[in-house]
Amino acid sequence: MNTWFGLCSVAVLTLATTAGQAAPRRVLILSGANNHDWRATTPVLREILGSTGRWAVEVSTNVAALTPASFAPYDVILSNFNTFGQKDPGAVWNAEVRAAFLDHIRKGKGFVAVHAGSSVFYDWPEFQQLAGTSWGQRTGHGQPHTNEVHLAAAQPIVTGLADFATFDEFWQTTELAPGTEVLATVTPKEEFGGTGRPEPIALATRLGAGRGFTLLLGHDVRAMNNPGFKRLLLRGVAWAATGAAEPEADAGPRNVEKH
Repeated sequence: MNTWFGLCSVAVLTLATTAGQAAPRRVLILSGANNHDWRATTPVLREILGSTGRWAVEVSTNVAALTPASFAPYDVILSNFNTFGQKDPGAVWNAEVRAAFLDHIRKGKGFVAVHAGSSVFYDWPEFQQLAGTSWGQRTGHGQPHTNEVHLAAAQPIVTGLADFATFDEFWQTTELAPGTEVLATVTPKEEFGGTGRPEPIALATRLGAGRGFTLLLGHDVRAMNNPGFKRLLLRGVAWAATGAAEPEADAGPRNVEKH
């Protein structure tokens, strides 16, 4: 076991048990800091992915300690991490680590951000382009409430999926990086402080031969346990890794959250 694994305070390897099944792909979850409850939500993300048998999941809670060599084993880097609101978080990654991360993605690997997982590295234009959006000066949200997520149908992540209801915190007035593809929208309700107009909630981007998927749903454990969230996450992670959505890896029923 190389020294990298000492950087992961939590490491879970879920191996395929079915004879002839392909070896699981590898995901690294960035965690350990967030203006949301990462201690509660990171285990949920790990369980969603690991329960399919298709993903070997590891977690780093010391993101600042990653080195240029840290990314090489992974098909997808998933961010449940940010330094938003911290007084003086520093650069987190130096120029060498940043260059290695971008090179890793450009060669055909994937990046996924969940909820506020893109709200970091504001001084790094290439990261912001890959993320598609982050919390900006005009971004806001109303009160969490139940609403309908409307899916587009022209991209592998959402093709064949149905719209679904979920209770979550819905971002609004987000600014998108050029070239970002909107895969799903929600219309935050005015009675809960929403804009009353469609707002992007799931995004796809590209960087070289690599892919990015940002899912702005998933404010807390309840939101992440919604079957619609799980399906979008699994589809998005698979697409980020391979360019295909792998619908057979979906989890949970199509009809979700009765209210």
